[in-house]
Amino acid sequence: MANRTKGIWKDGGGAGKAERSSGPLRRFLVFFLALAAVLGVVMAAAYRDGTGFDVLRRYLNYGGSASSGEERYRYDFSPGNRFAVLGDQLVVLSENSLRLLNRDGGVTWSAQVKMSAPALSQGGGRVAAYDIGGRSLYVLDERGEVFHLETEEDEPIISATLNGKGMLAVAAERRNAKGAVYAYGADMTRIFDLTSGERFVAEARISDDGNTLAAVRLGQEDGVFISSVVLYDLREAGEKTPIADYSIPNGLVLSTGEQRGRLVTVSDTCVTCASYSGRVEGSYDCGSSYLRAYSLGDEFTALLLNRYQAGNVGRLVTVDAEGAELGSLEIHEEVRSLSAAGRYLAVLYTDRLVVYNENLQVYASLRGITGVSSAVMRPDGSALLFSTESASQFLP
Repeated sequence: MANRTKGIWKDGGGAGKAERSSGPLRRFLVFFLALAAVLGVVMAAAYRDGTGFDVLRRYLNYGGSASSGEERYRYDFSPGNRFAVLGDQLVVLSENSLRLLNRDGGVTWSAQVKMSAPALSQGGGRVAAYDIGGRSLYVLDERGEVFHLETEEDEPIISATLNGKGMLAVAAERRNAKGAVYAYGADMTRIFDLTSGERFVAEARISDDGNTLAAVRLGQEDGVFISSVVLYDLREAGEKTPIADYSIPNGLVLSTGEQRGRLVTVSDTCVTCASYSGRVEGSYDCGSSYLRAYSLGDEFTALLLNRYQAGNVGRLVTVDAEGAELGSLEIHEEVRSLSAAGRYLAVLYTDRLVVYNENLQVYASLRGITGVSSAVMRPDGSALLFSTESASQFLP
């Protein structure tokens, strides 16, 4: 019996084999339990404040969490540098070059340009790079150039926007007129061309569903600036008759965007939220405060309102797609940049970066930063910090 027992442990099908085969199973069970624990924490956080899924996204995209300091992109210094995040790539536009940099620090695509006032706009997984007052415009996606536009000599570009489908709207000057608007479908074929003979056109935007074009026109009555938004139906080929319009009195529209199906405009005096049928559904009045900076995100709008024309005393405010205040925070120090994306807002102070949620509750912060001039928020809760020649990422 003893020999038999001994034989059982020594045979090829004995306990030694069972012990070896249990190793991978044990490791799988440990991995499964750890994964379940992580997912449990993520789900709890997601249920609590909606940010847990972003933690998982950052973990999958960047391989875990880190405080900051990892240099991701390098570029040549230029005082005119403009930046936009395109997936995990970075668009860098200067007076002389347009570059698309990948996450490994390499160049995906580049071109030599000549721009006196470079500007960037993005939407629908694309970025429009253009020269304000010039004639050149490029549209890029994560692989490089999608479209290149050179306007007529007498039609310098005023502004350009991209909607959620990557459709392009351009506002430009036009000879013997107050301005012009032309729009392009997602395949970059021109679908709309409008000449404005009554008022100057400052900006145009196509709704995210692609059905409506909104043109912002500027005028003056009794010495007061008046902005009006005129809406056109893009589903009717060749139709140039407005379907609706509304006014923003005593305000100069600075930017337009879309939040939850509403057209949102930021002016120097208020935020206005309207339907694409032309009905104003909400607004936020800046009151007697001076608008110092703003960031129009895809979920909310952030405003930095100063009490006085100079100085750093004021309030940071977030506003939803109905014009209601989401959060308010007293500010008594210099703010170098604002950037809203997803449910987050990056605020760069002189000595630290603070990431807030839409209610202006602190989500994460990074102290002791030096040489950082601006920050760009990403929808997953991470941010890029820009210095003169490089950008590093912050992962909460």
